[in-house]
Amino acid sequence: MAHDFDAQRAETQRAYREMRDEGDLPEVADVDYFLVPEADGADWRPLAEALSLEGFDCEWVEPGAEEDADGPYLVATLPDQLISAEGIWIGEEIAARAALGHGFAPDGWGLLSD
Repeated sequence: MAHDFDAQRAETQRAYREMRDEGDLPEVADVDYFLVPEADGADWRPLAEALSLEGFDCEWVEPGAEEDADGPYLVATLPDQLISAEGIWIGEEIAARAALGHGFAPDGWGLLSD
């Protein structure tokens, strides 16, 4: 089944609007994109390498490595981004397309500001 990028984009825009309406959005933040393995034997290293070439900082998280980590998953971070719905989506689409080509699936995003 093909990935539904239109639905993913709509969800990102909805989440952004909710956060904006709550007044919780910084002007600039690191944007984390969460990518989970879907295929048996999916190796995160080639995905991290591909995303690094696109400017992402990548970190592999094992189950239990963090308090709320179901894991395993890859966190692909774009540092110091101007925050807008379109800006978040651009990074998300790049990460999702790379993930899908490496046996992973997108699983949301988050913001980390100073």
